[in-house]
Amino acid sequence: MSRAGTSPRLLRRTNLAAVLQVLRDAGVVTVTDLMAATGLVRTTVIAVCDDLLDRGWIQEVEGSSGAQVGRPARRSRFDDRAGFVVGVDVGEARTTAVVADLRGRVLGRETRVFADRAPVRRLATVDAAVDGALADAAVVPAAVLAAAVGIAAPVDRRGRISHGQPFWEAFDHGFERRLQKRHGWPTLLANDANLAAMAERWCGAASGVDDLVVMLAGERIGTGVMEAGRLLHGRSGAAGELGGLALVQGVGSPDGIAALCRAWGAEALRPGAPATALRDLAGPAGTVEARDVFRAAAAGDDVARRILDRLAERLARIIGLLGTLFDPELVVIAGAVAESSAVLLEGIDRQLPRFTATPPRVAVSALGDAVVSVGAVRLALDHVERHALDLELGAAAG
Repeated sequence: MSRAGTSPRLLRRTNLAAVLQVLRDAGVVTVTDLMAATGLVRTTVIAVCDDLLDRGWIQEVEGSSGAQVGRPARRSRFDDRAGFVVGVDVGEARTTAVVADLRGRVLGRETRVFADRAPVRRLATVDAAVDGALADAAVVPAAVLAAAVGIAAPVDRRGRISHGQPFWEAFDHGFERRLQKRHGWPTLLANDANLAAMAERWCGAASGVDDLVVMLAGERIGTGVMEAGRLLHGRSGAAGELGGLALVQGVGSPDGIAALCRAWGAEALRPGAPATALRDLAGPAGTVEARDVFRAAAAGDDVARRILDRLAERLARIIGLLGTLFDPELVVIAGAVAESSAVLLEGIDRQLPRFTATPPRVAVSALGDAVVSVGAVRLALDHVERHALDLELGAAAG
């Protein structure tokens, strides 16, 4: 009786995946290069390259890699335009869609604001964002091999959204089913913080880090947690949800940096409050945004600096809790406000030992508000790589 681990089809998939990964990560390679990188014998590498060439995944490169006697070495390269993937970030107020090639390079992007909360309008807005990103990338829908959608709600391993809170239920509109029905693409659904963790480990501040927490800290704080390089989901996909911060002394809510800056900025503008540059920076409605607080603090405003001190202590308490629960090597502060948050790192690092015996390193993301869509691209690429033998690439050439 044959064992699944040694079945010809599984062995073929394993060898193909190994060779394809080397080709994708490298430039032009020879059969000898592939043998050294994969440990496969020459006949196997040649057979896999022939298969990949027939399927459209790679191209043969003419010319020699150097002066040599006899027949030039066979040289191949990965065709990163053999197909494309789509990544979508569906937030509460807006959605962003990106189109990327098979190396993950973003070729097109479109952001649309949700005009209202009606499900049919939200679905139409996501459609418009995806169509705009495809047009921006000059990619036809038939060339897309897979898509992924990130939402601000827990998603279990089977792609189902948890209904534990009304806020989560507001995202259960079938965004992934809509894209699959409309375009025929395999479409995956995932939690936005989990996608942020995938993005940071793939091409961000956490590159090469296996024990990791990525904190989306804009409006509400949520985390994606990796242990030994594996995402933690939990039974219903709610691992990393931090609604319980309401119970944490000195924190009191899962509000993020943007929400807190608005709330504490409003306090600073009350009648009788100390003079502050925030009064001049506030919007027409008297609303103070996070960018205003960071700007005023950089200019030396004492009130704004005190707000940042409060933020640093609050984040230190949260990161201390994460350090105690998960013992990560690194915590990355991510999201639209991450870049400005670099000024908080000194205060966070100074206070962390007060709140945990295992303080992690803390960094801020450089991916900005693209972090979720980049993670969605990574998830879609993972799907493409797992199913390379099953995908038809002919449409991409068209």
